[in-house]
Amino acid sequence: MASEDACAPVFNFMFQKIIFFLAIVACLTPFVSPPIALALGLIMALTIGNPFLPETQKTTNYLLQISVVMLGFGMNLTNVIEAGKKGILFTVGTIFGTLIVGGLLGKLLKVEEKTSSLISSGTAICGGSAIAATAPAIRAGSNEISVSLGAIFILNSIALFVFPIVGHALGLTDNQFGIWAAIAIHDTSSVVGAAAKFGGEALPIAVTIKLARALWIVPVALLFAFLYRPKHGETKITEMMPWFIFLFILAILIRTYAPLSVQPSVFDSLVNIGRAGLTVTLFLIGASLTRETIKTIGFRPMLQSVLLWIMISLVSLYAVWNLV
Repeated sequence: MASEDACAPVFNFMFQKIIFFLAIVACLTPFVSPPIALALGLIMALTIGNPFLPETQKTTNYLLQISVVMLGFGMNLTNVIEAGKKGILFTVGTIFGTLIVGGLLGKLLKVEEKTSSLISSGTAICGGSAIAATAPAIRAGSNEISVSLGAIFILNSIALFVFPIVGHALGLTDNQFGIWAAIAIHDTSSVVGAAAKFGGEALPIAVTIKLARALWIVPVALLFAFLYRPKHGETKITEMMPWFIFLFILAILIRTYAPLSVQPSVFDSLVNIGRAGLTVTLFLIGASLTRETIKTIGFRPMLQSVLLWIMISLVSLYAVWNLV
């Protein structure tokens, strides 16, 4: 009897390890989307627990950065800049307007400062990718990253179904819907899904404009690095610089100016690696949460996300309705 009791902890730990690795394998398949990966991690953390909690927390930031760099191989600088020229003032206005309003909302709702910054950057630019790029710059913890990503991905899922319905109900043209979706929907994947459901020429318009906005990940991440520098007691901006952002830019340049002998499938494979890495990262983020951490999460971050999303959706809808 005593030996059975002694073996129980060992068996439980092995069971945790097996489930953990099976979940990671599942995240590498096309059947598990980023929101599902985050949910899997949360479920594991709150039920059987994470057998590699210290290692998970150390690995997350590095994997986030690598994934963002890989996603850069999916962007063509020429197309992105050309699309960005058409509405540069509106782009700057909506991005920095969202950041400012998001910061004010965060203070009003008393949302933790770093969580508020991540939610604001994710809403302003491109959801999970922007959060992934901003998090290292402000030294956000796994709890703050998880809360912001969770809120953003919930709204992404809603937008994927709601936006095409609203667009058709309002009689938006393909051009109008493509611009609206690119501005108001957080993640590129959901923008693609919504535009494809709307039909017509909305998809290429939405994707091009979204990629143009995605370039603003770089200055926004650098801005946050500078703003948070005094809070981290740094004496040099170089010590807070998210250097992987420059690798992200290099990836874009390589994709844009690569010799013709380099097959596009090579870059597509790198992008797929980045997407898979981001999905696994979300699982690790969810799995790194503890019950004690979950208790600190209230409705305020979600309320901030919803209010900010409604604002940018209405402002951008008004703009495309009257100006495009």
